[in-house]
Amino acid sequence: MRLLLDENVPKPLRQVITAFVLNQEIVHLLDLPGWSGTRDESLYPRAVNEGFQVILTNDGKQMQRPREVAAIKASGLHRIEYPHKHAGLAGMGIAIATVAAGLPGALALLEEADGQRLITLRGVDPTPRSRMQVIDPKIAPPKFWFTSL
Repeated sequence: MRLLLDENVPKPLRQVITAFVLNQEIVHLLDLPGWSGTRDESLYPRAVNEGFQVILTNDGKQMQRPREVAAIKASGLHRIEYPHKHAGLAGMGIAIATVAAGLPGALALLEEADGQRLITLRGVDPTPRSRMQVIDPKIAPPKFWFTSL
């Protein structure tokens, strides 16, 4: 499959994706001369004309704009969205984790699809409590904590 990364996908994410998504052509919109700034209504038909089958985006509002939805529908392209609401290194880590966990399965599903699909990858919960477990052994010692060797 030929996958186009939308302009709003951070360019470093392309490097990460190509490391674990093999046998797919992955192109970032910003690497295509003259594509920067292309409005979504024009992007989808243009992508079809250039032989893309899938667009990866983090534009969650795209599906709430009637003209953009019409362009997506008319294009027949598969659309994969991933949530990305956090800035900085933590935000990039969340984006990488979300895409790394979900994109290979999404692409495998699209290989078998008999028509257009719209996929939203579920985000990784960024709250510290969901990402790590912290144990204070003075308060909740693990089993055998006080056993001497």
